[in-house]
Amino acid sequence: MKKILFTYDLNKDSPSDKWGRVREAIIRKFPTHWCRLTTTWIVETQLSAVQMRDWLATLLDSNDELFVVDITGSDAAWLGIDAKGATWLREVLNR
Repeated sequence: MKKILFTYDLNKDSPSDKWGRVREAIIRKFPTHWCRLTTTWIVETQLSAVQMRDWLATLLDSNDELFVVDITGSDAAWLGIDAKGATWLREVLNR
């Protein structure tokens, strides 16, 4: 399985429930996920970065911003992540 990191900014003045709708859609589609930095996620998936971008684009407005990268097999480091988050990162990124 690939590990895809993505982050987005919802720029349009929109109802505050849009943040929740986007979050819930991601959680439903990707059972193995990590989100500790508001709109920065790591998910485990078979999708490519391009396929992930295209799927996420269906949740976003035309002026929102999105960055998607495949981090499978990449070296990783972090700071300030609690023990639970660090354990998840070590376990999933090292699969």
